[in-house]
Formats: sequence, C-alpha cells, structure tokens
Amino acid sequence: MSFFKKDPLQIIVYQSYGTNSHFYIRGRALQDENINLERRNIFSLFINSWKRFESDEVKNTSLTITLPNNYKIETITNNEGYFIVEKNIDNLSKLTNTEGWLNFEISYTNSNQGRKINNKNRFSGELLIPSKKAEFGVASDIDDTILHTGVISKLKWRLLINTFFVSPTKRKALVGASHFYNLLHLGKTGKNANPIFYVSHSPWNLYNYLDHFLKNNNFPKGAILLRSASNIFQKKPLQEKPQKQKEIINILKTYPNLPIILIGDAGEHDADIYIEIAKNYPNRIKAIYLRSVLHSKKMKRIELLIKNYTNTEFIIVHSSKEAILHAKKHNFIA
Repeated sequence: MSFFKKDPLQIIVYQSYGTNSHFYIRGRALQDENINLERRNIFSLFINSWKRFESDEVKNTSLTITLPNNYKIETITNNEGYFIVEKNIDNLSKLTNTEGWLNFEISYTNSNQGRKINNKNRFSGELLIPSKKAEFGVASDIDDTILHTGVISKLKWRLLINTFFVSPTKRKALVGASHFYNLLHLGKTGKNANPIFYVSHSPWNLYNYLDHFLKNNNFPKGAILLRSASNIFQKKPLQEKPQKQKEIINILKTYPNLPIILIGDAGEHDADIYIEIAKNYPNRIKAIYLRSVLHSKKMKRIELLIKNYTNTEFIIVHSSKEAILHAKKHNFIA
C-alpha cells in the first residue's frame, strides 16, 4: 500500500495437505506491502496489522504451478486473490522428501503484470503427503493451545492487543508445547514423521504471522489451516459446522486409515467440536488433549461435559509435561 510507488507482486502458498493421488493447495496472489515481522515498536506493529487486513489482492489472474517432475497445472485467482487447486495426479509420493513434503513452484503465467514481480516470478510452495511410516496424525488448535493469545479475556481485549501490537518474535508459546509436538511428530520410533495439522479460526491474513511464530518457537512443520477474513463476520446457518470442525473432518476423510490425536483448549468450543467428531468417527480419534484455562466457569462446564464421556481418551492437562507423561504411558511417543 503506497501512494508514491507500485508495490511489487507476490504469491503466498499456504502449507496444505494431500495424498499420493490427490494434489490440493491453497494460496493468495497479493501486492507485497513490505510487512517486516521483526519490527517491535508500537507504531510499526500497528502499520503491519493494517497492511495485513487491508491487503491488495491480485484478482482473476492466471497462475502456473510446476511440480519437481516439470508437470504443470494452471489456475486462476478469484475476486479476493485466493486460489484453490485440487487435482488427481498419480504417484505424488515419489516427489516428496523423507518427511512427506512435496516442494513445487508457482508463478504468474503472464510475467508482464505492469509492475515488478518478486523472486523473479518464482515462488515456492509445499504440500504435505503423510509418510507411510506415520502411525497417527495430530490436529491442533493454535490460540491458547500452543500460543498465549487471550481468547478468554473479557471482550477479547488481550487477544486484540496480542494480535495487533505484539511481534510474532515476542509472542510466547505455552511452556513445553513445542517439545511435546516434536515428540508426537517423531512418534514411538523416533522416525515416524507423524503429520501435524495446525487448525485455527484465525483469518488467512495472519498466515505469515503464525508461520513465523511456529518456526521461531521450533514447532514441527505442518499444514496451517485458517479461514477467509470475509467469513468471520458472516452469520452462519445454525446447522452449519464451524470451519475448524469442517477442516478436521476433511482430514479424517482424506486419510481414512490414519488415526488422529486432537489437541485444543478449554477456553472456547474445542471440547464440543472434538466430542462431536469422535462420536461421528468412532475408532478414528486416538486421544483428545484439552489444555486447562484460568477460568473456573469454563473449566466447570468442560468437566460436566466430559463427566460421563468414555468413547475416547479425553484428558484435561495443566502442563505440557502432564501431556507428555500421558502420551508416553499410551505408547504414542518414545
């Protein structure tokens, strides 16, 4: 966003997931407004936040994806600059690394866009195809599950301050969380490469911010699954499921033979969502971990909710250490 020069163009590819025969990616074509995630002063952080949500999309534009074997796929961005590519392609696993990541390139099909294109019009993307060594997957919430956010604070004021006025380099992970997630990723053999799916109700505008936080705090690489900012304030039909629930159900359908561990917190509706998923997908949920919160009313509600629940291992944990001990006891990790 500049009144004096044209911002260059970029393409952001969100880390997604697929299978040996199913290529599925999401991303967005945008103007690069030079958001520096290392900035820490209040004014710069506010400007960064403004740029994130006042993003200038590149709409209705053709893009070309190139796989490592030079196979090419064409797509077009929508009116908000987003694109989704879903295509059946055989033997994708042959193109992945030992952790199950398929690296590819994406570019503007027409390099003559009337302005500079960053990276010489070559942008990288990654797709997670779980390794055959994987014994289970992990679908985890982000806010107040691994990242101190303040979702339960009155009027969400702490959430707003943390999101808009705190650099991702200064955001605090819950103590021991990254260690627990790395142990889950490694599994009981230390070489399982169990896939991680970070699922949040945060908007895609915060993708780079959250990706930076995860890397900065040494969390294992995983698919990052958010939602469109335009959907946040739309009134949904009562029967429509939350985006987080839809995403986890899609993971279960994508990998019908892969058990899933669900991790969330007691602050919002994770318990309700996870219990409903476990009931609808019997024998698919290996365990549910719910982090406690400092809110007696919310904790009482959760305790009553799970009082007679016996379908799945459901554990309220007060620390990562407690979760690790449980996971070791049940042979999830070494």
